[in-house]
Amino acid sequence: MSLFSNTQQTRPPLAERMRPTSLQDFVGQEHLLGEGKILRKAIESDQLASMILWGPPGIGKTTLARIIARETTSEFFGLSAVTSGVADLRKMIKAASENRFMGKRTILFIDEIHRFNKAQQDALLHSVEDGTILLIGATTENPSFEVISALQSRCRVYKLESLGKKELNLVLARALEKDDALKSMKVVLDDDARSLLITLSGGDARNALTALDLASQLAQPDKKEQRRIDRQLIEDAMQRRTLLYDKKGEYHYDVISAFIKSVRGSDPDAAIYWLARMIESGEDPKFIARRLIILASEDIGNADPHALMLATSVFAAINVIGMPEGRIVLAQATTYLASAPKSNASYLAIGEAQQDVKDGVPGDVPLHLRNAPTKMMQDFGYAAGYKYPHDSGGFVEQDYLPQDAKNKIYYRPTENGIEQRIRERLLKLWPKRKR
Repeated sequence: MSLFSNTQQTRPPLAERMRPTSLQDFVGQEHLLGEGKILRKAIESDQLASMILWGPPGIGKTTLARIIARETTSEFFGLSAVTSGVADLRKMIKAASENRFMGKRTILFIDEIHRFNKAQQDALLHSVEDGTILLIGATTENPSFEVISALQSRCRVYKLESLGKKELNLVLARALEKDDALKSMKVVLDDDARSLLITLSGGDARNALTALDLASQLAQPDKKEQRRIDRQLIEDAMQRRTLLYDKKGEYHYDVISAFIKSVRGSDPDAAIYWLARMIESGEDPKFIARRLIILASEDIGNADPHALMLATSVFAAINVIGMPEGRIVLAQATTYLASAPKSNASYLAIGEAQQDVKDGVPGDVPLHLRNAPTKMMQDFGYAAGYKYPHDSGGFVEQDYLPQDAKNKIYYRPTENGIEQRIRERLLKLWPKRKR
């Protein structure tokens, strides 16, 4: 038993044991590595350029870099941007220069390249440009934000995707079929447990294999000496789903985008789901509340003026009560705004008016609208002829726009919610303006 325990402790993790070594065994990324696809053709023809592999964790970025090195007979050097500095880079570049002199190509793989600062990224530029190294950088963050433009321009950026259910099922099936340790323990994964494991892994193969490894060790042999993994063991192994969410990273913006678009699209169920994702991931509730205030004006506007008042009140409430109770008011605002009638007429109006101002549409203030605090200004005709609306029951027709823009229409109320009444009133007041 002690010998078996020692073996358990010293052998590599299941994810490492199952790491593919060839393109044929690599799972996923068919849009890049399928037959005839761009990256596969580049690898098979050995016509490679430096590249950045961008995608979520656990989908094979490091594995793919190693496969590329193996399939193109290149020497592979790997660095982690977390623990390496400029001195390490220079050492690798020197070795690559010696390889180049001998007619051998060097692939320098940098994991988490987004963690390199500008000076460290600058140190790569010359060697990448002159071909001393073929750089493969891996990042979970959007290179547009995290990689300097000079390095981006020297690399191809490939966007990798999370693994789907089909791919994860294949990864698990291969592990159960081919891994010697799992076979020796006679591990059996129930269908229900397999489905839960795939769901909870969130498209991350490493996550799935790590959980399977742990569950197999937790499982007890039955009468047939099989270790059967059921749903409960998967729940125990994973504890809970680790949500893919970085409050400073690209996924942060993806989730808030999904949230806003769900509210705008009048789907309160989807909106609540994305709200829950943000809350469970520790998002700043004030950030969410601020976005709701913007949305209340941009996407609802005068179709329901109460939306802006509610959103503003929610922001104030968050400041007073904080979390976790703040989730209740956020949920109220989210469901109300998602269910409210929508109009972006005000948003479009200010955008169009600003564009006219930028384009130089003549905008002299008409004399009758100007203020005339002095006699000289009165003598020049300032304020002359102005009609005070309240003297005529609250409305009197006169020119309020500059002369060269007097026929402009910016605000076009929709027929949604309260804005329908606004539209009817404006058509009655200004019948010549066809909105």
